[in-house]
Amino acid sequence: MNDSPALSPGARMLKSVDEGFFKFEKLLNFIAALVILGIMFVGTFQVFGRKLLSMPLPGYVDWIEMSMTIFAFLSISYTQRLGGHIRMEIVIGRFKGRLLYFFEIIGTVAALVIVSILAYYAYTHFNRAFEIGDSTIDIGLPVWPSKLLVPFAFGVLLFRLLIQLIGFIRLFLHPEAELIGVPKIETVDDQAQAEIDAGLAGEKEKVDLLNRNKDGGA
Repeated sequence: MNDSPALSPGARMLKSVDEGFFKFEKLLNFIAALVILGIMFVGTFQVFGRKLLSMPLPGYVDWIEMSMTIFAFLSISYTQRLGGHIRMEIVIGRFKGRLLYFFEIIGTVAALVIVSILAYYAYTHFNRAFEIGDSTIDIGLPVWPSKLLVPFAFGVLLFRLLIQLIGFIRLFLHPEAELIGVPKIETVDDQAQAEIDAGLAGEKEKVDLLNRNKDGGA
């Protein structure tokens, strides 16, 4: 792993863009998490309000329908940056070096094409809903804001994929270079070892806490 001062000007620029954009992705992910938390509180209020007070929340289903796009789409780019999406690595996981990065470039280009198509049709879907004044069934909430969020999220993902493509092209040219703008690719063995290490660390913390409690009680 090279230090940032040893990187080329292009690599430093890529790293700066990646880190800056990742902060924006974390913000979107945080907003999605807050929405999920809010839905939990609203759902609890709906259950108790309906069962105990006979006061259900007006348009509960409509509000949930509108908020689903927030937590379903805002975190897509963040997850892509961390490599958290499901990957089919039965074959590609056996490759290393330039061959691995070559197939990663192909996969990223394919993802760029697919997401671009999805973003285009998501925008046309939003535009149609905006023009006809589409609304929810119960309390008549306009649905175009939630539909606009979908092409926005795809646009963020497209920029992330573009950064990732540049990162993989750089690694294809320089396989030993520092990973910048791409998720860390782990084998199944690496993932299993990481889970084992995390489990052992958790057990050690439990043992230490138990010993401190015993010493305090003594």
